[in-house]
Amino acid sequence: MKYYAKRLLDNKKVMSTDAKEIGMLEDIHINAKNGAIMDLVVSPAEDLDTAKYQKEENYILIPFSSVSAVKDYIIVDKDKAKSFMAK
Repeated sequence: MKYYAKRLLDNKKVMSTDAKEIGMLEDIHINAKNGAIMDLVVSPAEDLDTAKYQKEENYILIPFSSVSAVKDYIIVDKDKAKSFMAK
């Protein structure tokens, strides 16, 4: 697993691998024992159906294990994220 400084993740759009906007990164959840990023806390895009995502207040949680790239955007592999979506 790669480690990223939070400042590299600030103000990034979160996109799916099929180029759909998921939302804006607001925060991250970190494992206190090993420092690994566990989840991305995302403010969802207005047109995103959030029904299948795990929620925390007005945000959705995206498991960091579903992130496939971090560049100008954070790219999330939807196939990997499906098993983490709320049922």
